[in-house]
Amino acid sequence: MKMPTVVIHEEIRKGGAISFARFMELALYCPETGYYEKNQDSVGRTGDFITSVSTGSLFGELLAVQFTRWLGELRIADSGLRIVEAGAHDGALAADILRWLERFRPGLLSEIEYVILEPSLRRQAWQREKLKQFSNVRWISQFSGSTVQRVDGIIFGNELLDAFPTRRLGWDAKVGKWFEWGVTLSGETFAWVRLEEVLQPPAICLQPPELLAVLPDNYTLEISPAAENWWRVAAGILARGKLVAIDYGFTAAEQFSAARLNGTLRAYHRHRATDDLLANPGEQDLTAHVNFPAIQKAGEAAGLKTESFCTQPQFLTRILAGAVKDKSLASLDAKQVRQFQTLTHPEHLGSAFRVLVQSR
Repeated sequence: MKMPTVVIHEEIRKGGAISFARFMELALYCPETGYYEKNQDSVGRTGDFITSVSTGSLFGELLAVQFTRWLGELRIADSGLRIVEAGAHDGALAADILRWLERFRPGLLSEIEYVILEPSLRRQAWQREKLKQFSNVRWISQFSGSTVQRVDGIIFGNELLDAFPTRRLGWDAKVGKWFEWGVTLSGETFAWVRLEEVLQPPAICLQPPELLAVLPDNYTLEISPAAENWWRVAAGILARGKLVAIDYGFTAAEQFSAARLNGTLRAYHRHRATDDLLANPGEQDLTAHVNFPAIQKAGEAAGLKTESFCTQPQFLTRILAGAVKDKSLASLDAKQVRQFQTLTHPEHLGSAFRVLVQSR
């Protein structure tokens, strides 16, 4: 199989400059050679970045506690319940959730089906190996055309939406219009190039004239129509229950900031963040903050009700407080306390992560 660099070179030479969204798609998801296709060990201390899952099992256990409560509210005799996880990577989070259910709620575990939405056969293989002890796990490659056309239960993604291909927009202060950044070739090296003017700017770009008037030239922001569309489709599949996103991203008030003149897109390699997004496609992670206001609107337009939008520390603290009160979890031991601190402390994973919960 061809490496992403070769595939991108060929596509640009054949058709001209491409959008950054297309560059990101090929860099991350090129069959067998894209970053997410070949790097099973990209997460954790020996990988390129830390996630809530890689801190230990407590994150999954807290989610299992909350999921148990939500599923208990939905339980009816004539409807099977499902937990659908999208973006399961190597299956570690699913394993933590299912092990907790197996130990503390075996009756509920026997009643539900755990569905993993995973288009990559390679990642499915990693997940199947991790979850081989559980008989109630099923895989689908997409919602469309699968047998999962209705979900009573929970659909969720942890650090899913930030990995969807992202369009990169820039502000031309001289003419007062938005344009899109694309990728071209300068010799054998990838380089930025301005594409066409954005004729129908998305809602995030339609700011008050007094704000646009002070935006510096080339001010950059990102949008992800692909992420919004995925959320819209998932909302349509949800018959009853919760749709949940856990990711780092914006509130409406934070969408524009003088501290983010170049946007939020970052590349990660060996725990170092860099702005060199075009270097070594397939060898580094590419990710952008989630535009949560747009995701929230997409769900509400599909008929969902927004139950909460809060920080990860607020979400997990509420779960833990309830779990200790009703004895779903015993008091945390020293190891779990360290995990909880990492998940919630503003200098660690508690700074930018937010949780959106919508329901039908």
